[in-house]
Amino acid sequence: MMKEFDLKQQGKIERLTNSTFKFDSRIKSGWYSAVYFLKTAKIVEKYAPNDVVTMQFFQRHEGILCGVDEAIALIHTFADNPSKIKIQALHDGDPISPLEPVLKITGHYQDFGYLESMIDGILARRTSVATNVYQAVKAAAPATIIFMGDRDDHYSNQQGDGYAAYMGGSAAQATHAMNEWWGMKGVGTMPHALIQIMNGNLIAACEAYLHEFPDDNLIALVDFHNDVIPESLAVARHFKEKLYGVRVDTSQSMKDHYFDHFDYQSAGIDPYGVNPTLIKALRKALDQEGFQSVKIIVSSGFNLQRIQAFQAEKTPVDFYGIGSSLLKVNISFTGDLVNRNGIPFAKEGRHEINSTRLHEVPFVG
Repeated sequence: MMKEFDLKQQGKIERLTNSTFKFDSRIKSGWYSAVYFLKTAKIVEKYAPNDVVTMQFFQRHEGILCGVDEAIALIHTFADNPSKIKIQALHDGDPISPLEPVLKITGHYQDFGYLESMIDGILARRTSVATNVYQAVKAAAPATIIFMGDRDDHYSNQQGDGYAAYMGGSAAQATHAMNEWWGMKGVGTMPHALIQIMNGNLIAACEAYLHEFPDDNLIALVDFHNDVIPESLAVARHFKEKLYGVRVDTSQSMKDHYFDHFDYQSAGIDPYGVNPTLIKALRKALDQEGFQSVKIIVSSGFNLQRIQAFQAEKTPVDFYGIGSSLLKVNISFTGDLVNRNGIPFAKEGRHEINSTRLHEVPFVG
């Protein structure tokens, strides 16, 4: 099992309620369910209407569980006779082991069976994102992860992905939607567009930002001219203690002007994009002028492996902004019927897995 982590999120918040989720009312008609589940429910209702079955959900990887509250709300909202259905579940944020049951549903199949694949999908995406973020958080420590997945997937996924990222330990999310499920707001400062509109003048862009958002931390985006060290020093000299940090977002196809007179080939250094050599030089330049308190935020194409490489080189990064790599779905869930009328009964190779970690969930109408 994954080692317990001391984030406040892990099993320490109340379950999200049905009203948190903006479900599509067409779920009730089976619009999002695989058709064979709809046909099966109709057959069972006619041929075995009184059977009581237990459906068990598990997965084959360790990770940080997420999506359980959403799945419970789905059942309570759309199952027939939901008050008569028994639900046992772990909590969002719980570390889970391979083959460990995370959710058990007991009741009449025709009341809830058609929701099986939707539950699988909810658990798969939410748990994958939470686990990806958790792994990035652990790799980046003591630096912090900022979740910037808004541009890497359909906007309708933002609420769930943001919640999963929060469960995984991200410090902040990029949009208000990503924070909706627990009542916070998105964070962010400026895009390249603002600097462009200010005629490429970073100081003017920062002045305008501070004027409009005086209570925000000022973070200057310093790669617009692909010359991050002079730009960072200029903005630090101008704003002094008002400057919280600088963000380096150099495209992976570009070389910063720092390398114009640098024999990087002889040194065996990859000069493209945001790289450890550039960030170390930036930190040194800031420190030499007395700007030790200015934070360094990096973004542009970061993933777990790249973070690990930066940390292995002791690259002085304070925050990593990450998006697309955290959205990969790599943990799948399976729902199986494992008990029928109080008697263990499952397809060959499957069986009900006992667990002392599951909590019975009361019905909330």
